[in-house]
Amino acid sequence: MTPENTNSFKRFMKIASKVEPNEIKAVMLSFFFVFMLMASYYILRPIRDAMSSNWSDAELSTLFTATFVFSFIAVALYGAACSRIRIGRLVPGIYGLFALSYFGFYFALQVSQGDSLIGKAFFIWVSLFSLFHVSVFWSFMADIFNKEQAPRLFGFIVSGSSIGALIGPLIALALVSRVGRDSLLLISAVLLLIPMVIIGWLERLKHTDLHNAELNAAQDYQQTLGSNPLAGFMLFVRNPYLLGIGIFILLYTAISTFVYFELKNLMAVLDEGIRTQIWAGIDLAVNVLTIGIAIFFTGRLSTRFGLAVTLAFIPVIIVMGLLVVAMVPMIWAVVFLQIVRRAGDYGITRPAREMLFTAVDRESRFKAKSVIDIVVYRGGDMITAWAFTGLTQGLGLGLGAVAFMGAMIAGVWVFVSRSLGRIYDRSREATAAESVKTT
Repeated sequence: MTPENTNSFKRFMKIASKVEPNEIKAVMLSFFFVFMLMASYYILRPIRDAMSSNWSDAELSTLFTATFVFSFIAVALYGAACSRIRIGRLVPGIYGLFALSYFGFYFALQVSQGDSLIGKAFFIWVSLFSLFHVSVFWSFMADIFNKEQAPRLFGFIVSGSSIGALIGPLIALALVSRVGRDSLLLISAVLLLIPMVIIGWLERLKHTDLHNAELNAAQDYQQTLGSNPLAGFMLFVRNPYLLGIGIFILLYTAISTFVYFELKNLMAVLDEGIRTQIWAGIDLAVNVLTIGIAIFFTGRLSTRFGLAVTLAFIPVIIVMGLLVVAMVPMIWAVVFLQIVRRAGDYGITRPAREMLFTAVDRESRFKAKSVIDIVVYRGGDMITAWAFTGLTQGLGLGLGAVAFMGAMIAGVWVFVSRSLGRIYDRSREATAAESVKTT
């Protein structure tokens, strides 16, 4: 890149997302990091979602329960690993493990064509992966960027996840009929290996370009986090701030699961290949919308209005959307709500909630965050899945009634979002004031 092009790119980054010149290298590496992660996952997602229509609400609820149990075990093992394995090996090791697992699933599917148990195991594992890979990434991001940088930069970084989530479905749509469904697992696994190279580079930039740590790079990269493998669970239940984030995630999950189940039921009459294409198409629409939001809107929203407004922005829209579905319970309304909900989550709510973790210590970022992102999330999935099953198969409620109940849940979500955002905004203002005093 010529000097003129370099300067033009720096000006664009400054105007679009308020990225400073010394932050560009770290931001672009983070962008590419999450791009690879999400492209890998979104190749797998339509395969998993297409399988879900093969099972009844009760069977799917059972799988959600199994996912919660495995998530609890996985987070406990991850906590133990954080206590014993250096961060520089642990974080890339997580992605290497998932890559190997998808190579394994590919060969298992070749040996046992049409085996329902392998399909269900794949559903559980991808559901665990869908939270674990991104939770570890954002733990790492909260450890790289500080409270002043996060509101400016996380929006642009999350656009990398949106572009990756756009490319993943395109790969699935383009190749599923040519190479077959199972071969997509190999492509996904290869993409997961690339971030392993980026992690050490980012850790060094944290100290050289970003100046965000008191420890030198070698000590920081080799550090382990405490000695108690269950510390994440204890940090979570003892800290009101972390509990608040957990409640936020629980309410978000309730809305997500209700909408997911409705779409799953509406697509049950369709062929599995068509379902895969529809789910991939929804992913495509969501991520096209998300890219513009994340690059040009999120950073400005959070820096101008604070996190209280940013966190509550999408929950307010969801309340209105669910009320529309309650009054007009038709499939197009549910599909539109799903697109708006997910685009808003990925473009605004997700980076906003990840900013919350820049206000906690490092052990909480890696241990307690995984409890919230994975165990609480999957626990919410499990509870909501069985609640949905009870409402539909037990009480016989239709889409409109379920949507109205979802709107009430989303109303509580608005209140929790505002409360958490205010706490973070006060913490950020106090840090800025302290910084002014010391300079």
